[in-house]
Amino acid sequence: MISQSSGATAEDQHDPLMVAERWMLDGREVAVATVIETWGSAPRPVGSHLVIDATGNFSGSVSGGCVEGAVISEASDVIASGEPKMLEFGVADETAWRVGLSCGGKIRVYLERVG
Repeated sequence: MISQSSGATAEDQHDPLMVAERWMLDGREVAVATVIETWGSAPRPVGSHLVIDATGNFSGSVSGGCVEGAVISEASDVIASGEPKMLEFGVADETAWRVGLSCGGKIRVYLERVG
């Protein structure tokens, strides 16, 4: 737990970017996923973050359900290679139903290794 004397608040402990920083300070390899575009029905707004470490631990949210599972799965490749990826999920994509976007939404998520 972060002490209050460090200037961290309880909210900081749950902020995905603050979690990523703590994980990197602990020596973990980390990727950050950021929602950069939405269209139609999308559960999380632009700017939402999900952080993932090399062992599959995660914090935050970019969509929920199976979309996050797909992003977490892709994160291991991004951490290993260092190459960022642009991920798209939406109704025009045949994977929309599989990843849980059957409600008519579309999201673009930028996934990058940090640290």
